[in-house]
Amino acid sequence: MPNRIFVALDTPDLARAHALATRVRHHIGGLKLGLEFFCANGPAGVRTMEEIGLPVFLDLKLHDIPNTVAKAVQSLAPLKPAVLTVHAAGGRAMLEDAKAAAHPETKVVAVTMLTSLDEDDLRATGVGGSAHDHVLRLADLARAAGLDGIVCSGAEVKEARRAWRDGYFVVPGVRPADGHAGDQKRVVTPRQALDDGASILVIGRPITQAEDPDAAARAIGATL
Repeated sequence: MPNRIFVALDTPDLARAHALATRVRHHIGGLKLGLEFFCANGPAGVRTMEEIGLPVFLDLKLHDIPNTVAKAVQSLAPLKPAVLTVHAAGGRAMLEDAKAAAHPETKVVAVTMLTSLDEDDLRATGVGGSAHDHVLRLADLARAAGLDGIVCSGAEVKEARRAWRDGYFVVPGVRPADGHAGDQKRVVTPRQALDDGASILVIGRPITQAEDPDAAARAIGATL
């Protein structure tokens, strides 16, 4: 993939998402559609976005009992998303069933720890140890379950890549050096994330909320 930037179109407004994607399509590598978009527009909305001609990353972070997740993934298979997310915390059986139910061309990746969380948040949910160790444990679980890769922050991707050489690493929480972190707690620059082993970068507000989204995408791409 010549351009590894996936722009996060986190909006329920199909027309706005389509307009933004159309505007920046020449300076990005794919489209990331999450829960906000999918709950409002469903599969039909995904198909509309696919008409732009870019790979679609369907970021639904599925997490339920294995049978339910498998059936959900199976229902999404006709969309043939390039990437689909499930939660690593769902356990090995859920991860295995999700991968088995996915379209053969879809990379199924496990969300390890949201970039909006830090170690205080982990402790509040009863998870001890460092964020780094927690992510690596879940990465090992995802690998053992046969998934294609994980979602992790740039703070962990270097070590995760070292342990899983052929893994597919999705790094969100990416911000330009002069960018505002917003609600993200563990952020890195796009260049650093790629240097440390990211396969694709998920970038939302620095592009979608810029005065000129196309120029913002082009500027970020120039740093890579």
